[in-house]
Amino acid sequence: MKKKLLAAATLVAAFLVVPIHGDIIEQVLVKVNGEIITKTDLEQRQVGVLRQRLQGQVNPEAMKNDETLKKMIAEITPQVIVNAVDELLLLQRGRELGYRLSDDQFKSVVANIRKENKLEDDAKFQQALSQEGMSMDDLRKQLERQMVIDQVQRQEVGSKLTITEEEARQYYARHPEDFTEPASVTLREIFVEVPIVEGNVNAARDQDAQKKIAEARALVLKGEDFAKVATDMSDSPSKANGGVIGPFSHADMSPQLQQMVDKMKPGEITQAIRTPRGYQIFKLESVKAQALQPFESVRDLIAEKVAGARTQAEMKKFLARLRAQAIIEWKNDDLKKAYEKQLAAEPGTGQ
Repeated sequence: MKKKLLAAATLVAAFLVVPIHGDIIEQVLVKVNGEIITKTDLEQRQVGVLRQRLQGQVNPEAMKNDETLKKMIAEITPQVIVNAVDELLLLQRGRELGYRLSDDQFKSVVANIRKENKLEDDAKFQQALSQEGMSMDDLRKQLERQMVIDQVQRQEVGSKLTITEEEARQYYARHPEDFTEPASVTLREIFVEVPIVEGNVNAARDQDAQKKIAEARALVLKGEDFAKVATDMSDSPSKANGGVIGPFSHADMSPQLQQMVDKMKPGEITQAIRTPRGYQIFKLESVKAQALQPFESVRDLIAEKVAGARTQAEMKKFLARLRAQAIIEWKNDDLKKAYEKQLAAEPGTGQ
């Protein structure tokens, strides 16, 4: 799959010189406070977005069609150029604040990348970079870019957000579905396996399994502790936990088991059930009704959700201020129109 995506991305790159309306795109597309975004910058971003689409619903074979490719580029370019300008503005703000990636930070991040991807070997790591068309210098620039942007977002937006008690309680009241635990059941099981020999079930062994599960059921009905019987007689890994399985929702059970459990009360035992692998009985251990979690127990989750929604809104306002203060000089009228149209279409941008 990866080879196909890379091949498709290469094919895409060959067409990226085709602009939105067929004019030749200049090398420098726009200046943002004196710093430039080039045609190459735009192409790299377009390839990245198209790669993501190729991993989703877009068929790589469609990329062999010139018109299909042009249409896709026209669709993604407005948001791509907005993102490019915004990221440059954030980087510039980060530099004003003195943010940078230190040598120690870079070494630490690279070490984590290598460990997580099992690339401790230098040759393998360099090969992986080469396959992505990157050098160590490219990797550092990419990591520093993301680090600076993240720090600016935290400093200029995240650190200034204050979630009040009233705001949290209002969110809790408006979104009960986010904090409601679904109904669930917890069962105990005893499972007796019927061995399959050369693809067939031996009748004698099947009868032995039936007798064993019947014996186990008789014991628990007489008052033996279900957990002890499961530990002694079950062939399921759950025997180590006294046969406990769950909790799980009603929807996670098979239709057959749902029908049986719905008619049971806690403590009751099912009849023996034939499964593809053997025989099984269940005890309904407990039933937990759907319940709204108390506010205090989900306070941190509420704050996280409120902060997430607020951060997006405040980030849009912050970016709008940066754009308003910036000197943006367009060298391509089509891209300028696409940029302005995209901003006008986005709610809450202040445009």
